[in-house]
Amino acid sequence: MITSDVDIFLGLDVGKTDHWACAVTKDGTKIWNKTLPNDEAKLVSVYLKLMTQGTVLVVVDQPATIGALAVAVAQHLGIPVAYLPGLTMRRIADMYPGTAKTDEKDAFIIADAARTMPHTLRSIQVSDEDEATLGMLTGFDLDLARQITQTSNRIRGLFTQIHPPLERILGPWLEHDAVLEVLASWPTPAQLKHAGKARIDAKLKKQGARRHTAWAGAIMDALYEQTVVVVGTDAAGLVIPHLARQLISLHAQRVDVATHLETMVEAHPLYQVLTSMPGVAVRTAAIIIAETSGKTFPSAAALSSYAGLAPTTRQSGTSIKSERVSHSGNKRLKRALFLSAFASIRFDPTCRAYYDRKRAQGKRHNQALIALAHRRLTVLFAMIRDGSLYDVPELKIA
Repeated sequence: MITSDVDIFLGLDVGKTDHWACAVTKDGTKIWNKTLPNDEAKLVSVYLKLMTQGTVLVVVDQPATIGALAVAVAQHLGIPVAYLPGLTMRRIADMYPGTAKTDEKDAFIIADAARTMPHTLRSIQVSDEDEATLGMLTGFDLDLARQITQTSNRIRGLFTQIHPPLERILGPWLEHDAVLEVLASWPTPAQLKHAGKARIDAKLKKQGARRHTAWAGAIMDALYEQTVVVVGTDAAGLVIPHLARQLISLHAQRVDVATHLETMVEAHPLYQVLTSMPGVAVRTAAIIIAETSGKTFPSAAALSSYAGLAPTTRQSGTSIKSERVSHSGNKRLKRALFLSAFASIRFDPTCRAYYDRKRAQGKRHNQALIALAHRRLTVLFAMIRDGSLYDVPELKIA
């Protein structure tokens, strides 16, 4: 960010009920150093008071969640807002004397870093309402995905304990609500045997399973592979129906969120551009839009650094010289781009060729995928900048 015209740097160490606010001038003089309630009227009062003394830049360490109101009030008053990433702030803090960590000290470090090291800041612009909604929906969708994984693993763990052959059959099918309805009705091996193949088949068919007959047969075959009843089976029978119903509900919620996401993303100007790239579907496009909205990136390298895909160089004398994957950056964006790169190697020959080349160079699977994600993000930056669709390059035949 360009801060040459800023007179006052206001650092906010944000909190749930109160922020610590520290304002410093260009020469480093503190002119405000107090707690600031997370309240609109109090924020407006402090902002306006500082604006009478010069141009103000508000710098926060968390622009979303608990810092959202402070950012929104500043933007409403026309005050520019910047973001100092938490990891960057902690590294800068090591250069200041003392080992204590307090809100007051953190607020001063944020303000002083903005004054002396403006290159560490990231600009925050006013986000469009739809993009803010996308951010909230994608975050909720990610929470649902984690809960689905957790619940599925819990069900699989119970069946692994009481009937391993049945787990090997049912485990991969837990994403289907028809199978979950069967488990909700007959949760234990004994109940499934008593229900019989015909009733299980009818239940699967009623719930829309296309391979209901084959699945019912596989379940019955697995049931007869084990005759011993394991201790704890009855207790599992009490828990599994609740978990199955919970998983059905989570699936329904995720479908509902996906419907809203699809409607909003398809109406976004960048939809056609983003989804023209192989491996980028509605959810990935929504995360890209949500995580980059309101932020400016002067180059592809800056965007890669923000996403945590830019390699970090390690060098010490002549004995150590290597590059490793960065552990910083936007985790949600990095994960989405990583999974997108993984999907692309099945559909895009050029991505597959690049991945194979990296593997041939000795890189591990994850390393090759991260390199591919970095390469694809560079292309994506140019696509967004120029508003152009993805053009599959021709493969060079050796």
